[in-house]
Amino acid sequence: MFTYLQNLIRLRRGDFTLSPRLAVYYVTMQCNLNCTYCEDFGARRNHQVTPALPLADAKRVLEVTRTGVDRLWLTGGEPLMYPEIQDLLDYAQSNLKFREISLITNGTLLSQHLSLLPFLDRLIVSLDSVASQTLNAVSVPHAYTDAVLANVRTAASLQKTHDFKLILNAVITPETLPGMDKLLTFCAENNAQISFSPQSVNNLPRYELVTSPEYRTFIKKIIELKKQGVPILGSFSYFNILLDQTPYECYPTLIPRILPDGWLAYPCRPMEKVGGEQGGRAVNLRNVQTWDEAWSIAKQTYGAVPTSCVSCFQQCYAEPSLMQAHPFAYLTERLRGADPGSYAPG
Repeated sequence: MFTYLQNLIRLRRGDFTLSPRLAVYYVTMQCNLNCTYCEDFGARRNHQVTPALPLADAKRVLEVTRTGVDRLWLTGGEPLMYPEIQDLLDYAQSNLKFREISLITNGTLLSQHLSLLPFLDRLIVSLDSVASQTLNAVSVPHAYTDAVLANVRTAASLQKTHDFKLILNAVITPETLPGMDKLLTFCAENNAQISFSPQSVNNLPRYELVTSPEYRTFIKKIIELKKQGVPILGSFSYFNILLDQTPYECYPTLIPRILPDGWLAYPCRPMEKVGGEQGGRAVNLRNVQTWDEAWSIAKQTYGAVPTSCVSCFQQCYAEPSLMQAHPFAYLTERLRGADPGSYAPG
């Protein structure tokens, strides 16, 4: 809450380079799937990606991160393909004392890593459908389908034992949209929360979605279900902009990304990928002592965060920006018992 209030003061002063609410570390860019909607990772790209760091260097990255951020998300690629993932999680929890640790996985290898669960506050599994045919078409090969669903059920049954929350993150595509109701039922049966993100093409929702009456109907249904108390993560503000693609002010530094080799993506991953004068990789966290030092180098290199970027509708950037920009709406949802503060990094 202190960071949130601090950022509100900065916005009043016209400073859009806000302090992070959490940091996302891409532990590895290696992946064992080839999801059709993924623009960055996949087994077909494994020979091209940046190598992951040895454990000692990865710990160093987290040490520097912890000097400025107390919430950590580990993702990939597929983070369970990182050989020392348990040792890294143990270090983040036991030594660095991160206040909240989340891990995002595709679930295929989860049965081999159930020993990780005690180190997590939130386990986020990417699951777009419970129908084998649909999963085969967009993300999970037939050989993995039954295993993924079984792994999710197992993890769900261990939530109380290990004191973590299970969250399913579903990408809405024209192919997965017809099965979303069954996925909601699956979540209810397994005491899992769920978040939704529309398929993104160059940071914008896929054209076939935004022009689909079925898509709009489903988003409206999500809003109504959330009002009824169904555990759907994300704010009403976020779901409302998905209906009409309403422009919003983006504050990308709220959730900075750290690449597998320790480089900080500034001010956001989309701008870092494009490169140029507005963003890139100015500093490696292994080469500095503190988060503030790294941030200062990045800001000196690329300048303040642009204030006119409104084209990105990825939930991981839109959601925290909307929450920061609309404090009264955010507070109202909190008072109603809803959970507007959860979102899935893209």
